[in-house]
This record gives sequence, structure tokens and C-alpha cells, in this order.
Amino acid sequence: MSVKSVLTVAAMAAVSGTLALTTTASGAWTVTNLNSPATFQSRALGHSGAQQVGWATPGGGPRHASLWSGSAASWVDLHPAGAEFSAAEDADGGIQVGSAFFGGTRFAGLWSGTAASWVNLNPSGSTGSIAYAAHGGRQAGFVTLGGSRAAMWSGTAASFVNLHPSGASASQIFGMDGASQVGFTTTSVNGASLWTGTAASWVNLHPTGSTLSFAYDVSGSQQGGYAWMSGVRRASLWTGSAASWTDLNPVGATDGIVWGVDNGIQVGSIQLGGLQRASLWNGTAGSWEDLSLALPGTWFGSEATSVWADGASLWISGWGIDASGAESALLWSRPIPAPGAAALLGLGGLIAGGGAPPPRLIHPHPHPHPHPHTHPHTHPAPP
Repeated sequence: MSVKSVLTVAAMAAVSGTLALTTTASGAWTVTNLNSPATFQSRALGHSGAQQVGWATPGGGPRHASLWSGSAASWVDLHPAGAEFSAAEDADGGIQVGSAFFGGTRFAGLWSGTAASWVNLNPSGSTGSIAYAAHGGRQAGFVTLGGSRAAMWSGTAASFVNLHPSGASASQIFGMDGASQVGFTTTSVNGASLWTGTAASWVNLHPTGSTLSFAYDVSGSQQGGYAWMSGVRRASLWTGSAASWTDLNPVGATDGIVWGVDNGIQVGSIQLGGLQRASLWNGTAGSWEDLSLALPGTWFGSEATSVWADGASLWISGWGIDASGAESALLWSRPIPAPGAAALLGLGGLIAGGGAPPPRLIHPHPHPHPHPHTHPHTHPAPP
């Protein structure tokens, strides 16, 4: 399971028997269901250009790391031979990263488009690991060396670099871009954290008044994740310091999280009216957009996990729970408007930036699942 997979399955399940969101397709957004006829359930957790990655359950069996290229028919099973479970968390430049279970132990790894290309990144001495992010030939996540330790690699197990801050009891990286890495570090509490390539570069993003916080993605000067404030999980945005924390929960939301950040756009989910809703923001709570309104038919919940632009369109990957109760990987897309209209929609950065930003690493996804996050990894319980 992925960090992003952990989400709010429990919250969604709690309402799935009584509440549902019935929608029709939105004129602005096109939504593609990536769930293949060969798989029972699926989630899209990360992206790179035209590729989406996550997991699917072929024949209703265990989770298999999965790769798509914009359609259900494009599904590729990345599950390594001999593995019990696997999940892909992110992609970059034709490389996919994630983890697989062998003999009950989870190992970080990478692929280059096929199951046979699996490379085990678990370094010598580590008793388990997960790779959550990839960018520019590097991968990031954590290894287990007497506890979880924030880690980076450059394509091999031997390239492992330990980013664990001095004095911390645990640390993990969930997202990265060309310069920075984000995740959490445990000191007195689990707190959102930022690095720039070394253990000594660690910056504590944990905001005053929060009992728990995590950062899941980073793009340029922005970091996204969540913080528990006054008993509520709040979708959160930072710009490099704890003091910069911004609450993105819209009025009425009882839960929120940011999974993906790209060029001034944030995506994740909030809970509103008893339903988990895939969400998009442009840096403020007031900019919140309900992506679940674009889903055709009846859905019991949804979540957006990553976002990117290709110069002409904005793309968001994620997943939802359909009317049958099954989870399906989803892909939202819409054209990027002309510069004038883009400014009105809060998308000016995508235009001014010259189109698609450089490939970057991603998340999370926490998800309260095992960060299994799959299976042996679990998202911290609310305080």
C-alpha cells in the first residue's frame, strides 16, 4: 500500500452505505477511468508526463505495482516475479519507483516499464525500505536501520544516502523535486520536514499548535501535506518554514490533505457533507475546487494524488470508490486556458512557466494505509 493509499478508506467506508455523490460529467474536466477489465480494483498514486503509476488487483488478487499511459487499455503489470505484494508510488523519466514484498519484507525498488526490470534498492543492513519519490535520476523514501531513516538513492542499493537528522528517532521522505525533499521527522512529535539533499539541511516545518504534521510533495518553493489542528486534519501548504503554514481546508470541511504540488497548484482531498472529495487548490482555502463534481455517475468518495501540466493541459491522477464499492484509478484532464483566462482561474503560473515544469518526484500518498502505506506500513493515528 502506498502512503497515499492509506487515506481515508475508513472514512469513505463509514459513509458508503448511506451516502453517495451522484454527478454528471463537467464541461471543463474530462475524467478517464484507468481500471482495466483485467483488474478488480486500482489506485493511481503518482505520475511523470504521460505515465501514471499505482497499484491494481488482477483477478481480485493481491496488489500489483501498475503503470498506465492515459487509458485502461494501457495498463502494464509491474509486479516482480516472486513478490507477494507490490505498489508503484511515483515515476520520472521512464523510471517507476515503489516497493515489493518478498518473504514478508518490503523492499524499495525501481522499474523501467516492465516487471522484469525490477531493481532492489534495499541497502546492506536495512531490514526493509520503500521508495516513494523519483526525480532527475534520484529516488527517495526510507530504509529501516534500527528505525526508519530518510533515504535517497541514485538507481542502485549501493548509492543509498542517509538523510536522517541528528537527534530524531524516525524520518521518511515522501516527495521530491530537483532541489528538495519532503516528508516527516519524529522528534517530540511527528512533524512535516524539508531537506535539500543532506541530513544537515533538515528544516522542521511542523506548525505551532499542531499535534501531528506530514509533508507529501514539493514543487519549487511550495510544500504540501497536512497538519492536525484543534482535532481536525487540515490540508496544508508551506513555503519553506513552519511559520509559513497555510490552512487550505475550505469552510465546512471536517478533514483535508494535500498529496500533490506542482507549479502553484495543489491537489488532495477534503471531507465535506460526509463524503471524501478529490480537491484542487491554488494556494488558498478560498480557491478550493471540488474535482468530484466532474465524475460521471455515482461515487462514494474520491481523492486526487498528483498533478502536472504538459503545456496544453492540466492532468490530475487519483482514485475513487464507485457505486459497486470498488476502487478505480482515475485521471482528470482539462485544457490550460489562454493567459488572461488562466490568471482568472489561478493557473497563471503554468503559463508563465513556459508550459510543463521539469519532471519531479512525488509523495505519500500517506495514506493511512501502510505507507502499507502497504502493508506493514501504517499511517500514524490521529492524536
